[in-house]
Amino acid sequence: MASILYHTETTSPDQTADLAVSIGQVLKAGDCLLLVGSVGAGKSLFARALIQSLQDTPEDVPSPTFTIVQTYETKLGDLWHCDLYRISSPHEVIELGLDDAMATAVTLIEWPKNLADLTPPDALTIRINDLGGDVRKLSFESTDADWAASLEKVFENAV
Repeated sequence: MASILYHTETTSPDQTADLAVSIGQVLKAGDCLLLVGSVGAGKSLFARALIQSLQDTPEDVPSPTFTIVQTYETKLGDLWHCDLYRISSPHEVIELGLDDAMATAVTLIEWPKNLADLTPPDALTIRINDLGGDVRKLSFESTDADWAASLEKVFENAV
């Protein structure tokens, strides 16, 4: 079972985006981020800021709600941004090639519960809860010790 490594609150979209940029600085190829939260919680905002921070020339980053997968070239190599809300079985995840991408690319996955048994055991789950207005509570959970070390760097620099 994953344990909460860190939690914090942000009080504006800009502050949430800045945190996403900080997370982007500790990523490496093969890392998987599972973005969990209700509709409108800020998952796409978080993903957009992170993706743009890793691009040499930031480009438009639309939500993959209808395309399911958007891919980007970044400083770290390929990055897949996925919205699995409309996925009904893990078989569809395999058809998309997401299972292979999770091994080699950075993957940001919204609605990860639809991965079911394909969820990487070393993924970082980021829970974003809308507390009203622009306030968000973000919890970072994993069982992987590497994430604990990476997040320590992020939050140490944020203080």
